[in-house]
Amino acid sequence: MTRRACALLMAALALWAAAPSAQAAGYRYWSFWDRDGSAWTYATQGPSTTVPSDGDVQGFRFTVSEDSADAATPRGTATFGAICARTPARDGEKRVALVIDFGTRAESPSGETPPKPRTACARVGEDATTADALASVAKPLRYDSNALLCAIAGYPSAGCGEKVAKSAPKSTEQTEGPSVGLWAGVAGVATLGAAALWQARRRRHG
Repeated sequence: MTRRACALLMAALALWAAAPSAQAAGYRYWSFWDRDGSAWTYATQGPSTTVPSDGDVQGFRFTVSEDSADAATPRGTATFGAICARTPARDGEKRVALVIDFGTRAESPSGETPPKPRTACARVGEDATTADALASVAKPLRYDSNALLCAIAGYPSAGCGEKVAKSAPKSTEQTEGPSVGLWAGVAGVATLGAAALWQARRRRHG
């Protein structure tokens, strides 16, 4: 094989070795949601500034995601009527149905096991925020110095919005090794090298 062909082959192999792994940056945190009917929408304000109305359903989901577009929604379909069935209305107060989803084991910090998802009906003052409602049913809460919600009911015990590696979806072709395109490139370089070697031998014996 000629030096040029060897160089091309080494470049192709280096490209294969340097191919990006199927990992993407994500953040581990408590996401906050509003529910309209059966659909969850990512809240546009934080729980400390959101003032829900009587009859609202709001959710929290511990998750790992890059941004709100790929954040996992709270699981469960319980309605306000089901969650607050045993909490009668009172004058001067409101009831807020909360869905608290502690996420999956894959999303949990190392060494921690997420509790099972649960619901709660918070009965609070009319001007109470969602954070007030949450504090009335899911203590202890933990916040960082920037007022970011770090823990609900003590989970997780440490950490707050830390950056973590998040596995990205893989295609069938990529799960068993380098892509078809990379193998094709390596095979093409090897073919060029074999052809160059044949031509060199032909000239030597011609």
